[in-house]
Amino acid sequence: MVKYKDINFAKLDIERQKRRGYPEAVFCESKTDEQLIKIFSEFKNQGQNVLGTRATKEQAQALKNEFPDINYNEQARVVTLVTQKVEPIGEIAICTGGTGDIPIAEEAAATAEFYGSNTKKYYDVGVAGIHRLFDKIDEIKKANVIIAVAGMEGALGGILTGLVDVPVIAVPTSVGYGASFNGLSALLTMLNSCAEGMTVVNIDNGFNAGYSANQINRLIAKGK
Repeated sequence: MVKYKDINFAKLDIERQKRRGYPEAVFCESKTDEQLIKIFSEFKNQGQNVLGTRATKEQAQALKNEFPDINYNEQARVVTLVTQKVEPIGEIAICTGGTGDIPIAEEAAATAEFYGSNTKKYYDVGVAGIHRLFDKIDEIKKANVIIAVAGMEGALGGILTGLVDVPVIAVPTSVGYGASFNGLSALLTMLNSCAEGMTVVNIDNGFNAGYSANQINRLIAKGK
C-alpha cells in the first residue's frame, strides 16, 4: 500500500520521491500561508526538498519567516527549500521568443535546476529577428534537451526542432494580442508543427517543461 500523509486539508504524497525519483511539488496558488507552512514543514520533516510554484511575494515571505533557508525566484514565482543538495549534471538550453516569455522560462529553469540539471538561457531569440537565434544555435545544440518558450504565434519551437537532433519541449505562453487568445494560438501552432519530435506542454506550464526536461537530461547525462 502506497503511503501518504493526511494533514486534514491535504494528503501529501510522501513516497513520490521513492516511487518516481523526485518529491511532490506544491502548487501555491489559492493556498493560505498557514496551509503552505504546514505542507512545507511536513515535507521537511520527511527529509525531502520542497518546490512550490506560482507563489506570491507574500506567500514567499510567510514561508521565509518560518524557514530562513527558503529561496524565492520572484520572476519565476518559484519558492524552494533545499535540505538535501542535488548535484546538477548535464545541460538544458532554455530559449524564449521574446522578453515577455521570460517569467515562464524562469519557472522552467528554476524547476530543472531544483531537480538537478544545469541550464543555459537564450532569451529573446524569436523568429521576428531570426538571425539572433542563428547566432546562438551552435551553443544551443550542445544541450541534451531544449525548452522553447514562446507566445504570439509560437513558431520558435518548430524552428528549433527543425535545426537540432535533441529533444525539444515547447511551451506556449499567454503573451500576445487579442487574436492569440491567451496562448491558444501558440499552443495550436506547436501542436500542429510539422517538425517531428517536438513535445508540447500546456499554456504557461514552465514547471512541467522543466520537470520533463530534467528527466530527459539526467538520463542522457548518466548514459542510460
